[in-house]
Amino acid sequence: MSTLRPDIHAELLNERGNEYLPGYLGIELLTLAERTLTSRMPVKKLHVAPNDFLHAASIVALADTTCGYAAMAHLPEGAESFTTIELKSNHLGTVREGGSVSCIATAQHLGRTTQVWDAVVSDAASGRTIALFRCTQMILWPKG
Repeated sequence: MSTLRPDIHAELLNERGNEYLPGYLGIELLTLAERTLTSRMPVKKLHVAPNDFLHAASIVALADTTCGYAAMAHLPEGAESFTTIELKSNHLGTVREGGSVSCIATAQHLGRTTQVWDAVVSDAASGRTIALFRCTQMILWPKG
């Protein structure tokens, strides 16, 4: 079973994401521990749909990033990487521009070929749950 890799920490993951989508969206990883990762994202105009509500894709990006980085930090020894092979989200509420959302990803299964992660996305100010998310990650091994 996978365990937390000692060479991976939240600051390193934040640095890696700076010039990619997570950095552009302002996603910040906060705490990484065994089987869990927390993050947050400010809600800016770029995260909002034309109806002035938080775009579902922004929520999915936060949850998938948080689960993906958690998977990276829990890769089995010798694994090369991972990729998301399935995801599902249920959207229960929203946050307006100027607010902030937080995410907690929790491992449900840490296997040699797949990992399953659940995430809860909440309004950072009130703690109200705005989305539930689940994804399956396929573990990628070196070829040959």
